[in-house]
Amino acid sequence: MLASVLLGLSPPGATDEISLDQADGSALLLEAPAERIVTLSPHLTELVFAAGAGKRLLATVEYSDYPAAAAEIPRVGDAFRLDIERIASLQPDLVIAWSSGNPQQAIAQISSLGIPVWSVEIRSPAEIADALESVGRATGSEGAAGAEANRVRDQLQRISSQYADAPTLEYFYQVGARPLFTLNGSHLVSKGMRLCGGSNIFDQEPGLAFQVSFESVIVADPDALFAPYHEGAADPLADWREWNAMRAVRNNALFLLPADNISRATPRFLDSLEIACKLLHSLREPGRDEQPTD
Repeated sequence: MLASVLLGLSPPGATDEISLDQADGSALLLEAPAERIVTLSPHLTELVFAAGAGKRLLATVEYSDYPAAAAEIPRVGDAFRLDIERIASLQPDLVIAWSSGNPQQAIAQISSLGIPVWSVEIRSPAEIADALESVGRATGSEGAAGAEANRVRDQLQRISSQYADAPTLEYFYQVGARPLFTLNGSHLVSKGMRLCGGSNIFDQEPGLAFQVSFESVIVADPDALFAPYHEGAADPLADWREWNAMRAVRNNALFLLPADNISRATPRFLDSLEIACKLLHSLREPGRDEQPTD
């Protein structure tokens, strides 16, 4: 009985702290929902909007262009070069950082100013939904964030179920052509493609993103080649089309994906993933094996 009375006399808000999981496994504690937010990556900006908290954004970085309202938010540099003085002058009560993308020295400097910094890293499609719910808790927009998180989970479940028994096909994902860059199996894109039977030919490499040789891709002879593509830009896979001995070239399996969607860990990633899965699955259709060469 006494314990119940004492609990009732606890200071207001004493048990209302908001705990946010950091990329390094630690927790950031907020005393109240954040109202003045700065995001340090375009995908983090998009996540805040998707969670229903876009109106709380004070500033963000270059290339934060989705949704349309994000383009109107003041900039504090880009993901790799941050204006620390400008960020401090805004007096945010939360800075959301990209753990593997933002300079760690800059993040430490912001934190040293007494500004709460939440470092986020999304490495799997399912973590997009988790991140949305965390943003909802951080901003007091649990309702909108939870609804969007559930929609993401439903979409993921639909993709996973649709291709549950699909035979495995190998692919190469080209991040950049010159020099030739790709991703390993721990990257978000690779984990997404795995849901529909896609196997990254560089799955076991140690780095998330790294340079490879054209010869190594040719020797691996994947079933398909994928690359992010910006509308109006040159075909990023054009150099491969002359290699008629490659299986992917013979089968016209050089596939382009919307660059911003597939490259950002946001709900739109799932839309690009669905496109990629449909393209990959088209290679399993009768008659697509070994198209004749000229």
